[in-house]
Amino acid sequence: MATRKSTAKSNVSAEELQAYYRDMLLIRRFEEKAGQLYGMGLIGGFCHLYIGQEAVVVGLEAAAKEGDKRITSYRDHGHMLACGMDPKGVMAELTGREGGYSRGKGGSMHMFSKEKHFYGGHGIVGAQVPLGAGLAFSDKYKGNDNVTFAYFGDGAANQGQVYETYNMAMLWDLPVIFVIENNKYAMGTSVQRATKSPSLWERGAAYGIKGEEVDGMDVLAVKAAGEKAVAHCRSGKGPYILEVMTYRYRGHSMSDPAKYRTRDEVQKMRTERDAIEHVRELLLQGKHATEDDLKAIDKEIKAIVNEAAEFSKESPEPALDELWTDIYA
Repeated sequence: MATRKSTAKSNVSAEELQAYYRDMLLIRRFEEKAGQLYGMGLIGGFCHLYIGQEAVVVGLEAAAKEGDKRITSYRDHGHMLACGMDPKGVMAELTGREGGYSRGKGGSMHMFSKEKHFYGGHGIVGAQVPLGAGLAFSDKYKGNDNVTFAYFGDGAANQGQVYETYNMAMLWDLPVIFVIENNKYAMGTSVQRATKSPSLWERGAAYGIKGEEVDGMDVLAVKAAGEKAVAHCRSGKGPYILEVMTYRYRGHSMSDPAKYRTRDEVQKMRTERDAIEHVRELLLQGKHATEDDLKAIDKEIKAIVNEAAEFSKESPEPALDELWTDIYA
């Protein structure tokens, strides 16, 4: 791993830095286990892993407060864990069991937590963006200072509903942060082939929306940008756009062999730009933790993930009458 400096000034304590390391490691180990369970046939349907993008949601959650909302697409396990949802409930939902957050009825793409202000998990590309603006409208209507993080990818950034939402959000000065998780590939199509615009966040300028590009492989840079965006929204200045430049190590989903890019490209990112290894270096170089400390954290995280996997296996299948709960008629 090549040593690199953070693109943001380190204004965090040793405890906070360890917390970011732990949170990102939990997401990665959880996703690795989810991939294993999928391979064993215990997770059906689609399974979109967040491996490589952990710094995005961990950095932005570090800038959030209680009451803030988040909504995203189908690559959502990391967002669930970062906002404090129980790994056991998340994994049980992935395996379609009664102990899951949606009691086994929703799976990866339809998981919610009212308690943690997590509103999905949406399988329709770009659909979460106008819904995110609606969540922000509710807070503006109530007169509080909460903000909504509406996450979507570089592929969804070409959806027409995104720009309708930009216009409406700016007209009404909605407290919504549009987070473009640019992992460089919309399914199997590179961003260079999919869009003519060199910068996705700058498209908001047509509506007067401020924004910026952020290094999504640096959790401190993401946190700093998140704090700036949050302050903008809480002060009543309307929406903000963050284009967070990141990278997914796995395919679009577990069924994607990712032949549209080379192994060397992926390995280069893992070796030179990995977000978790970057924080690991900061902890060791700053003498905020020892190798033994980090091994202990990894052991703790693996135990949590293994417990979640066992819980999901032991949790029963949903009863048939569960089909008739939590629906509107």
